[in-house]
Amino acid sequence: MFNAPRRFFQKLLGNLSGNAAMLVALGMPVLIGGTGLAVDTAQWFLWKRELQHAVDQAAVGGAWALSKKESDSYFEEHFYFRYRAWQEYSNNRAITKDFSSWPSITLANYAGGDNNSVIVAASATKKLPFSGFITSDSVTIRVRAQASFASGADYNACLVALNESDDDTLSIGGNATVKAQCGLAALSCEEDAVVIDGSATVETDSIATCGTANVPEELEGVVTEGLQGLQDMYAALTPPDNPTAQNYKCTGKGNKKQASISPGTYSGGLVVKCTTVLASGIYVIDGGVLDLAANYDVTGTNVMFVLKNGARMKFGGNGNGNKITLTPIDAATLANTPYAGQSDDYEGMLVFEDRDNNPSNPGHLLNGNSQSLIEGLIYLPSGEMTVLGTADVASQCLQISANKIRISGSAVLETLCPTEETTSVGTSVTDVRLVA
Repeated sequence: MFNAPRRFFQKLLGNLSGNAAMLVALGMPVLIGGTGLAVDTAQWFLWKRELQHAVDQAAVGGAWALSKKESDSYFEEHFYFRYRAWQEYSNNRAITKDFSSWPSITLANYAGGDNNSVIVAASATKKLPFSGFITSDSVTIRVRAQASFASGADYNACLVALNESDDDTLSIGGNATVKAQCGLAALSCEEDAVVIDGSATVETDSIATCGTANVPEELEGVVTEGLQGLQDMYAALTPPDNPTAQNYKCTGKGNKKQASISPGTYSGGLVVKCTTVLASGIYVIDGGVLDLAANYDVTGTNVMFVLKNGARMKFGGNGNGNKITLTPIDAATLANTPYAGQSDDYEGMLVFEDRDNNPSNPGHLLNGNSQSLIEGLIYLPSGEMTVLGTADVASQCLQISANKIRISGSAVLETLCPTEETTSVGTSVTDVRLVA
């Protein structure tokens, strides 16, 4: 009687035709859950990535605003950096715009600095598509970014190598002595843009270069390398002209020979051959040599020498008691010339070399003796200045800006320029970086 039902259930248990449906039914919750989790994870990551990018940009924007502040007003300064941070935060949200928080924007100390970084924090709260449907709960994403800033520093120097692409552009070697507290600079971004030999004596408060400096250990503390903002501050200035043709001529005999010369153009050079006094004004040296290094006294007050068409200069005495005394042109001297409107630009310049001058070898030479007194800026954008081994030049404010500068041998060069009165070589690039 019970055999028939037993056989039925045995057949039912042995039937495999419904296994697939059962497996699908059993696996469906796992499949749906895994898919939902993947959707939630992708959505969460998308929200977080966008919000993190927004606070990153906000922190960097706020840091830039503080590094380039134009107001000393506490209110204006702090309002503006927060405004810039909020602006960047707002502009970099699209998906999270409607459910993200107002950002927290604060100043903070970084790496030993004082209020030298900006921290931006924000959050976003919303239900995820899958888990939010199941639990009705929202998730909160929190992000934070920190950006530090350092304003670019201003650099001045009285000895400046203008060449931007070579190494060894400012070189001091041998037994040379250079006293220039007003600073040294090299615009070149190459390695060893500045080279100071260990046997040389150099006293300075600053050595600035776009490249690197190879200097004795005792000078390493005043070196700043990798400065991207350095520049030739006279690059846009063109030299003046004075087309009136002039000749050099000594009058008198023996020890009484002398020359009193006037501003104008000296074709083929100007070579001193007797005691010489130069009247105030602009002297254009059209080719040849401007040679003020003979054994004669030379005096020029409020003068400027313009070098062009290959002209080169040779300044200094030869040690026989003669002296050279030169002071640069001033605004009053230019008042009644075609350059009166540019008098402030030219004031203080003693030598101005045309950029296409390209002087012949051996280039520009600065010799001297203890009687030499040379003031003003010697600006040589196309030529190399060599300070000779016998030079002994002292000055209240002598500045040299040349394509390259070489000081060697037993040369002694001393300039007492106050730093604030020397040539500006620019401001280093502001450093803003995301640090967290």
